[in-house]
Order: sequence, then C-alpha cells, then structure tokens
Amino acid sequence: MADETTALRRNSICQGEEAVNTRAGTVFIVDHDREVGMALMRLVAAAGYRAQAFESAARFLAAQDKDTPGCLLLDASLPGSIGIELQRALDGTPGARPIIVLSGRDDIQASVEAMKAGAVDFLTKPIDGARLFPAIEQALLRDAEQRQKRQISDALAKRLKRLTPREREVMAHVIRGRLNKQIAADLCTVVGTVKIHRGRVMSKLRVRSVAELVRLAVHGGMAIDPILHPTTAAPNGQACA
Repeated sequence: MADETTALRRNSICQGEEAVNTRAGTVFIVDHDREVGMALMRLVAAAGYRAQAFESAARFLAAQDKDTPGCLLLDASLPGSIGIELQRALDGTPGARPIIVLSGRDDIQASVEAMKAGAVDFLTKPIDGARLFPAIEQALLRDAEQRQKRQISDALAKRLKRLTPREREVMAHVIRGRLNKQIAADLCTVVGTVKIHRGRVMSKLRVRSVAELVRLAVHGGMAIDPILHPTTAAPNGQACA
C-alpha cells in the first residue's frame, strides 16, 4: 500500500527545473468523522506527507500555526455548514491556506460554492490517492508560491519604510516616468535637490534602474497612476519658477 501511494504521489508532481519542495508542507485534515479523518491521515502519511487530523474547525483553528506551510483537507459536511464558513473565514487572513473540500455526496451546488470561495478542488468520498495526491500537490505548490510572494512583499515594505516622506514623494514621481526637471517643477524645488533624493531612493531600495524601481513599487503595492495635475504652487503661495 505504501509503495503504491508513494508512486501515485511521485507521478502527480509537476516536473521543472525549479520545482518547489512541497514535502515541507503539512496536510491538515478537518473531518468530524474521526475514523475517516484517521484513514485520510494514514493515506496521506503513507505517501510521504506530514499530516495532522482534527475533528472540528475549532480544534484546527486553536492548534494551527499560520507560519507552518501546508494545505487543508476540509470536510464540507461539518455540522452546521461550518465547513464552507471556515473556508470563507480563513480567506484573506494570515492563517489562510489552500483548501481541498471533501464531501460525502456529489453536491453540485456545494462544489460550485467551494470553488467560488477559492478551493483548489472538490472531491467526493470515498477518497483515493489517484485523485487526492494531485490535488494536494497543487494545493501545497500554491501555498509555497503565496508564501514566497508574501515574503517578498514584506521585505519590500521594510525597504520602503526607510524612505523619508520627501523621498517617497520623489519616488512616486519617478515611477510615473517624470523627468528630474518635471519633478522639480511639480515639487517646487530645484533639479539638484531632486537628484539627491532620487539617488537616496535608489540606494536605500537597492535598485540600479528606473525599471527595477517600478517593479519594486508594483510588488510593494504602490499605485502607479499618472499625475494628471502636477503641483505648481510653492509653499509660500508663489508660483513655481
């Protein structure tokens, strides 16, 4: 049994030069039927995955560590429709992780709702490795990609915090394609001052070109809308030269 499930798992892995190590993730199983949950855990563990089983959404939420990579096998028929509610509650939170929804019956409406809520897949019990392992691989791969994106965003946010308000203002103009003399006119200053701020921005953010700066800004969540009405009034109320 172990050899068969391991072979199925290996066949489901996407091949590539930079494949993500999905073995580092944990498969969390939430099923109100303890016997079913334990059977799933044995099946998953036999294929080489880490696995943990819980009999309720509350126990899972109390025990899970958002920093632990992994995916969730979620029983859609938890008492009180808690299954789909848990899926929606986790969405967009630090504890969000890819979900594979399991159901004891072929419920088209439940399947549609689960997929709309972002589920990786909807599987009908009894579950076998041929269907389960590819879904787990997809879920763990998605989790690894999402965590990598969050790490990049967090690192960029830390860099952006190093900028002074004036440097952020200059950066906002630079990534919109404004030239130094245009920025100077917009901010009512001189080109030399803009060059100094621009150089500090590039140094603090560790970029060497405007193209790199734009990519960093996009990953950092900065808006890059065009400046339609540049500021032309000096702080003392005089028109900028």
